[in-house]
Amino acid sequence: TGYMENSISYSAIEDVQLLSWENAPKYCLQLTIPGGTVLLQAANSYLRDQWFHSLQWKKKIYKYKKVLSNPSRWEVVLKEIRTLVDMALTSPLQDDSIHQAPLEIVSKLLSENNNLTTQDHESIIVAIAPLLENNHPPPDLCEFFCKHCRERPRSMVVIEVFTPVVQRILKHNMDFGKCPRLRLFTQEYILSLNELNAGMEVVKKFIHSMHGPTGQCPHPRVLPNLVAVCLAAIYSCYEEFINSRDNSPSLKEIRNGCQQQCDRKPNLPLRLLHTSPDLVSQEATLTESRLKPVIVTSNEIHVEVERNNTANQKMTAGVGNDSEPNLIDCLMVSPTCSTMSIELSAQADRILGCYVEILKMLSDYDDWRPALASLLQPIPFPKEALAHEKFTKELKYVIQRFAEDPRQEVHSCLLSVRAGKDGWFQLYSPGGVACDDDGELFASMVHILMGSCYKTKKFLLSLAENKLGPCMLLALRGNQTMVEILCLMLEYNIIDNNDTQLQIISTLESTDVGKRMYEQLCERQRELKELQRKGGPTRLTLPSKSTDADLARLLSSGSFGNLENLSLAFTNVTSACAEHLIKLPSLKQLNLWSTQFGDAGLRLLSEHLTMLQVLNLCETPVTDAGLLALSSMKSLCSLNMNSTKLSADTYEDLKAKLPNLKEVDVRYTEAW
Repeated sequence: TGYMENSISYSAIEDVQLLSWENAPKYCLQLTIPGGTVLLQAANSYLRDQWFHSLQWKKKIYKYKKVLSNPSRWEVVLKEIRTLVDMALTSPLQDDSIHQAPLEIVSKLLSENNNLTTQDHESIIVAIAPLLENNHPPPDLCEFFCKHCRERPRSMVVIEVFTPVVQRILKHNMDFGKCPRLRLFTQEYILSLNELNAGMEVVKKFIHSMHGPTGQCPHPRVLPNLVAVCLAAIYSCYEEFINSRDNSPSLKEIRNGCQQQCDRKPNLPLRLLHTSPDLVSQEATLTESRLKPVIVTSNEIHVEVERNNTANQKMTAGVGNDSEPNLIDCLMVSPTCSTMSIELSAQADRILGCYVEILKMLSDYDDWRPALASLLQPIPFPKEALAHEKFTKELKYVIQRFAEDPRQEVHSCLLSVRAGKDGWFQLYSPGGVACDDDGELFASMVHILMGSCYKTKKFLLSLAENKLGPCMLLALRGNQTMVEILCLMLEYNIIDNNDTQLQIISTLESTDVGKRMYEQLCERQRELKELQRKGGPTRLTLPSKSTDADLARLLSSGSFGNLENLSLAFTNVTSACAEHLIKLPSLKQLNLWSTQFGDAGLRLLSEHLTMLQVLNLCETPVTDAGLLALSSMKSLCSLNMNSTKLSADTYEDLKAKLPNLKEVDVRYTEAW
């Protein structure tokens, strides 16, 4: 009776029983230990049963740990493992450790015995397979599985046992950073599928099984996990070269405990070796001004280490230490050398081909494409991969899929993630390191972006500054998209230089499609001059239920150079009418109450009607995406956003960026 004075070790318990005879103390357990017995009394039968099964579990686990720590014959060990697995599966206890403890025991057993045969490996994997259906394998067990995938990729164990394990990892894993060996195991499993006779067809079927037969994948974690595996695998193909470049620890060093920084060799600047003989002759003339370069040949990539590069020092002398080099500048080569020679080993080449193919498969699923585009928008690949012609050529398919998708959340990811950074648009445009065609992909990217880019004028300015030459060349070859771009540059007065304007006009008149569009532009300009000619009313109100066509017809009927106040309230106009509204030079007050005017039109107005003072958007379908564009309209003093999808954050942002704003109506919005 009373409390236990001394603890009892689980290994000392010989037997555990429930007291069930007549008149026995209620809710008691009897523990048999050397020298006697101990009775434990619980408060109720549920707690007593919980104690009973927990003690039995602990007692048996200690027994199996002892037996499997000193294996004699593997036939006996295998039998004990099967019994251990059965015990875990039949236990009434509901706890993660019930299944994890046997896996950890087996994992330790395998790590301490490296002389097992392949048959022993497969027998153990099959024995513990039932536990893996609802549990992630521990790190050491993942290493064992990786080894088996590398050594026996065609084993039936890979298909029958590992497939459900990898499927569970991809569906439920939340962060590969916390369990990198799960990612390595998934990576090796996919490579082993690629080694089968059907090769990529098997991988394709596996990807399809992860997506599911419906149009929408029911597992939101599958795509991010697959992309993480692909990125890590592609990085590993260039890892040796990257490490020799920046002297950073490899994944293998991280796994094995990275050496101290003081033990590592000092960083040496690297350049990719080029195949151009002219470059070699140029290098020979520079040997007097610097030390002779040391050529380092790895088994995957050839690199050149320069111990003293005075040219680079001069180039960067005028730039602050904190400035970050532009990605394309880092990858651009000299005019005498158009290609970079990167030699991957046969194994790395197979890995690269497999995982780039998986990215292509992922881009074929409509529901996955928006998230995939968002994940790839920051260009999460090493510079060495982007300088590798084979990689960029294969990845071009994915970029094309983005450029063909009409959804803005997809094709907008072709642009850089923020100002000053490069995006896929720059890499695959003429002059970019990944461009291997005559600008077809560039033209399709421009076409899709112009259709939805809310900063059309800014986008045109960027093209005029950086890509005017390619645009004119493609227009000269009859590309309709580029002809439209050149016409828009003239219409929006993007080009200031008179000679450049004349050159664009000559380019347009050199083709039939260009001549036709330029004539249409001239006609629009004549109509615009008539529209903007001084005269006409200062106030105008359209009847209710008027449409975009009605507004266009009205504005083409005379001069509206004096129009300052336009009311389109309770009409059926949409964002399409914005193309006509931006032509009104004196417009200061615009009423769009209860129309279908949306974000696209609002973005266009914000670029051209910077002098607008009063804007009524009450009961329109505008959202934060369009309302944020109003921050460039510094003259706004009255803004009605009543009953719109305005958020509180956007409202605070607008108040901070519009200094002249005095009257604001945000009733029936989140910001109210």
